[in-house]
Amino acid sequence: MTSTTLPATAHSPTPSPARPIRLYRAAISGHCHRVELFLSMLGLPFEVVDIDLVSKGHKTPDFLAMNPFGQVPVITDGEVTLADSNAILVYLAGRYAPDPEAWLPREALAAAAVQRWLSVAAGPLAFGPSVARVVELFRRPANPEAIERSHALFAVMEQHLASSAFLAGSTPTLADIANYSYVARAPEGRVSLEPYPHLRAWLARVEALPGFVPMVQSPVGLSAPAS
Repeated sequence: MTSTTLPATAHSPTPSPARPIRLYRAAISGHCHRVELFLSMLGLPFEVVDIDLVSKGHKTPDFLAMNPFGQVPVITDGEVTLADSNAILVYLAGRYAPDPEAWLPREALAAAAVQRWLSVAAGPLAFGPSVARVVELFRRPANPEAIERSHALFAVMEQHLASSAFLAGSTPTLADIANYSYVARAPEGRVSLEPYPHLRAWLARVEALPGFVPMVQSPVGLSAPAS
């Protein structure tokens, strides 16, 4: 594993961690990118530790001691060690966001709206665009069902975003952070975004937010160079 310190953005919240938060990640993982994205948007100091998935760095005893499920991402924040990307987003919002309720409301209906999309990120998004992309990245057998699930999800998102600027309302929340990465890189899994103008406009709105950092691009699928 290699460690690289990343600069914090200019928008530092209060409180801030006593030392940089450590993010154990794989750069190609959308689950990891959503955490990196939120850390950057909050202006938090952090450093990344890259885990080599090919050599099974996520299955070593040291890593399994942090996350017995053997999955990235994991963060360490002082004495806190936390796994699961959506759980990490909830923690960061509650611990460090200047206005935590802007990202994860407490009001019942608004909270349910965010939770609905966190569930989407852990379900249809993970088993649709994420799986379709893994097929291309690691040259696995074709999975047309993952592409079909992706288009079914994007059709729902397209209809929803026709009347809503962000997934859970008129302002960005954890719902948008959790879903952005795999949607943005869906073409790498041979899932075209061309049929979904409202979805593409939503991606642009997320990308315009202060502190935004893009996810690494991979030249596979529809994003592969023309031969």
